[in-house]
Amino acid sequence: MRARFTLNGAPVETDVAPASMLLDLVRERGLTGTKEGCAVGICGVCTVLVDDRPVSSCLYLCGFLDGADVWTVEGLVEREPELADAFVECEGMQCGICTPGQVVAAAALRLRSPGAGAAEVREELAGNLCRCTGYETIVEAVMRYLERS
Repeated sequence: MRARFTLNGAPVETDVAPASMLLDLVRERGLTGTKEGCAVGICGVCTVLVDDRPVSSCLYLCGFLDGADVWTVEGLVEREPELADAFVECEGMQCGICTPGQVVAAAALRLRSPGAGAAEVREELAGNLCRCTGYETIVEAVMRYLERS
């Protein structure tokens, strides 16, 4: 099928297999910040925004892309450099595997609830699994980003 959508603010028109995954499409386009973790939608590392809502790109079928507005971690940090700055300043990453999903979750939270407190930040990040930290620096990074927005 032919899909017309935007990817990180740029128009895209491409042929897609309706049952193919958005994760594969963005990675094939060189956007490798979006990673595959669990492949069943529970770890959060493949999170992207579709129409300003966080989705697991490992589960999102390309057949639903037509007319969508898709943002990956690369596009979000380019659009909002203060987002990446907050993660760097607060050391909100360790190995980096979960960081793209955390960053996308932070951007989604700002869109939905820019004045969120720490409890809401923790709730938003609950779907993004991290094996390296106790989440404190990640929460601190998201709070700093929300304060600057």
